[in-house]
Parts: sequence; C-alpha cells; structure tokens
Amino acid sequence: MRVLKNVHGAPAPQSEPIAGRETGMVRNAAGGYVFPVTDWIRLERFLILGTEGGTYYTDARTLTLGNAAVVRRCLEADGSRTVETIVEISVRGRAPSNDPALFALAMAASFGDPKDRRAAGEALPRVARIGTHLLHFVSFVNDMRGWGRSIKRTVGRWYTDQELDRLTRQVLKYRQRDGWSHRDVLRLTHPKCASGQRLNDLMRWVTHPDTTQVDPKQLPLVDAFQRLQRAETVSETAGLLKEHAWLSREMVPTEHLAQKAVWEALLPNLPMTALVRNLPVMTRLDALRPMADATRAVTARLTDPEALRAARVHPLALLVASRTYGQGRSERGSSTWTPTPAVAEALEQACVLAFDHLEPMAGRVYLAVDVSGSMGWSHVAGLSNLTAREAAAAMAMVIARHADRHVIKGFSAAGGGGPSSGGWAHRTAMQALPITGSSTLREAVEATTDLPFGGTDCALPMLDALERGIEADVFIVLTDNETWAGRMHPSEALRQYRRRTGIPAKLVVVGMTATECSIADPEDAGMLDVVGFDTAAPNVIREFVGGVAA
Repeated sequence: MRVLKNVHGAPAPQSEPIAGRETGMVRNAAGGYVFPVTDWIRLERFLILGTEGGTYYTDARTLTLGNAAVVRRCLEADGSRTVETIVEISVRGRAPSNDPALFALAMAASFGDPKDRRAAGEALPRVARIGTHLLHFVSFVNDMRGWGRSIKRTVGRWYTDQELDRLTRQVLKYRQRDGWSHRDVLRLTHPKCASGQRLNDLMRWVTHPDTTQVDPKQLPLVDAFQRLQRAETVSETAGLLKEHAWLSREMVPTEHLAQKAVWEALLPNLPMTALVRNLPVMTRLDALRPMADATRAVTARLTDPEALRAARVHPLALLVASRTYGQGRSERGSSTWTPTPAVAEALEQACVLAFDHLEPMAGRVYLAVDVSGSMGWSHVAGLSNLTAREAAAAMAMVIARHADRHVIKGFSAAGGGGPSSGGWAHRTAMQALPITGSSTLREAVEATTDLPFGGTDCALPMLDALERGIEADVFIVLTDNETWAGRMHPSEALRQYRRRTGIPAKLVVVGMTATECSIADPEDAGMLDVVGFDTAAPNVIREFVGGVAA
C-alpha cells in the first residue's frame, strides 16, 4: 500500500519517512520521522539548553548521556572548534546556565588529545570566571577521569595566575560548592606559587584557617571578612558593608540577612545577578518601597542594556525572576511579598533588553508556538517553574516586537485535544494566541498556561497559512521537534506552500529542548535551525530572513 501511495505522489505521514529520504531520517522520541541534526548543532543545543529536567519523552540521565557522547564526537572531529564553541557561548552569555559549558570543558580537559587538553586548560579562566564555576568544573573532572598531572596544573594555575585581591574575593565569596571547597582543591593540586609572599599567605590561610594568623597589612580583605564574621550587631555588620564595598551577601552571617539595614548597605554594590535574585527578599523587608530612592536606583540598573550585557544576565533568568517576582510568592518555600510595580515593570523590560541588540526584522512573519503535550511537560534549562511552551511564547513575543508584520498562533495535533479541549478540536488545531509585540512577558507566558494538551503536528502552521490565504515570507516554529501526529511532514508542507503561493518562504525551527533531531530539512537552504533562548537567536533569524526592515 505504501509503495502505491508514493507512486501516486501522496505525502507520507509523519509516522513514516519521506519517500526517497529514508536513509536520511530518524525516529524522534515520540515515534515520528524527522531529520537528524549535526553534532555541532547538538553541541550548541546542549551548551545553551542543557539537559537538566529532561523532556516529556526522554529522562534527564538519558539526555545527558546522549549529549556527552556528542561532546566526545565533536572533540574527536575537531577539538579546537569544540573548545572555541564552548568558550564563545560561555563568554557571550548565550546560555542561561554555565554548567553545560563547564561540563563540556571538563570533558575536553579529560578526554581530548594533548593539544585539546592544553586548549581546555588555557580556556578554563575564561569559562570558570568565578570561584563557584571552578568548583563545578572540579566536580565534573573528578567524576570523569580523575586527577592527572595536567589537570592539577590547569586547576592550580586558576589560582596562581589571578590578581591577589580578585582571588581573595573569589575564595571568600564562593567557599564551597558540589561538595568541594577551595581548601580541598588547593590541598589536592599543590599549585606552584611564585608571585609573592602575600599569595602564599592567602593559600596557607585557605588550607589552614584555624592555625594561620592573618596579618591585616598583608591580607586586608581576609581581615575584613573575619571581622564581618565576628560582627554581633546589625549596625556593626551594616557599617562594615559600607566601609568595604567588596564584601558580598555570601559573606554576611546568616542571622543578619533578615534585617532591612543590612540589605540597604548591600544594595549599592550588589552584582546584577545577585540583585535580580534578591529582589523578593528586599521587597519583603520594605527596602524597595514605591518611589523610594533605592527603588529608582534598582530600576535604572535593571533597564540599562550595557549593564545587563556586561553582567551576562540571561533573558531566561530574567523571565523566571520576573514571573516569580510578579506573582508575589516563592516557588519553593512559603515566602510572600507585595511586588513593587516599578520593579516588576523594570524586570519585564530587562528580559527583552538582555537579548543581543535587536534590529527590526523584514518580511511577513508567521510565528507558530508548539503548545502540544510534550511542550507542556518539558522544562527549559531545568527550570521547574517554566515549561517549554511558556518559554516559547515569551520568545515569540520578543521576536514579534521586532517584526512589523506578524501573526502568532499556537498549534497542536488536529483532533488531538480530546473532548475536553474546548476550541482545540479538529478544525481549530491552529489558534491565534493573545500575544502581540506590545504584550508583557506575563501576558505572553499566561497565554499558553492553561491550554489543553494534544499531539504534535509541526506541519500545521504551513497548512493553516495555505488554507487561510496568509502570505508569509518566513515561518518561525518554536518546538521540541517531537512531531508525530501529522498527515504530512513539515518540510513537505513548506514546499507545498511555496508551490501553491509562489512565495519562496523560509522555515526557522527554534529548538526548545536539547534533543537530537529537527523538522528542518538540512538539504534545503531555506530552512534553518536555531537554539531556543540563545541570546543571539533573534538576530540570527533576522539575518536569515533577509535583513533589516525598511
């Protein structure tokens, strides 16, 4: 029967490969046939999206093992390119978490050839920029090949090559992570220290804090830290924080972090990521009142695009922070607060500003958000309070802000919603989402929150445009690529759209999870894969579509 269908030109359903392309297609985790992406695309997906939390069809461990194998293959194919990719994504802040980059760099340092291991060692200070990054890296290395001489030298140089005051702040601020402390690492690596007595004194204090006498003249930062640790009153703690601007929240005795005066002293010098993370506690302690000077200072920082870029604050982190802050309660625990409107609005703006400088997008844009069941259960970058389809809706809104002519629709499989699916029955498997370029992030996220689940059919956007006479220059589909339920493959639906309309339409597939496949045909130059919530993605899409709008 299938041979007869192919002879008569009937399209293959997504449960079967396209005729003549059998060897170039693979089954996805849902059972549909799609195109495998290259290992280099998979590497980028892993570095940006990670695998924590897994997907609807694949658990986190299986996904991680698969991506670890991808890193190994990339190292074997071109170790230099692999390390350069790791560094570029980490340094530019393209990912919401640095952990996948640290994991991949640990693999390069552990399993690469001698040249690749040297490159990984040289890259370590650029990827492990702070103390907690180093301890994560150490934990990954320890779980891989263990501690050879080259790894010990690499990690030891992270300490000895740094300027003394910066190193001191790192070992004081990030004292322990993943079961490792700097004391553990220094005792294991025994770094050769040839840059002066003060550095030797610091390392001696880190490894033997109880028996080392600190000279305030030699190690003034350690002396100030010890005085902060001994502070008995809130006023004494606040005074030290004002006197020593470099002292951080992590160094403050826990019992004093519940005091408004301490946060008022910390606020002027809080790093951007710490500022975003601690907005709820400062609001709860009444340190960010409406129209207060502190509130004005905070909103000015949050809406400064250069400050956001310099701090490498990822838009996904800001999206989660905005959602949590706006709802006035913690996702974990019982903390509550009344959001300060100006702060909530500034967080909204910050999420859009955190993307690379965005320019207007040319052409007519059909934005399609996959709202199927798998997108409703999968989470982005392991964030438990944000599903892949909610994140996709927010990203669609960001893209729409820079596309003058656009339509935004959600799609699931036709007839896949069941009897309780409301408007999502057979003839309404595509439905306009109440999202525009002027929507707030909260409105964009909430537009998909309560939609019914269904199967996945990524061909629907092109078929819907044909049926309704919608002229589109590009279809941007935000999906996990787990399509299976359609009567036609998405790439074939795009070709059908091109033939019937005469429009040389393009397809951009925005992958929202770190899977190994795509609906985009790699042999079609008019189809492109990008990684969801890559800060560079909107501009990559704009260039692919055809440049800047007039």
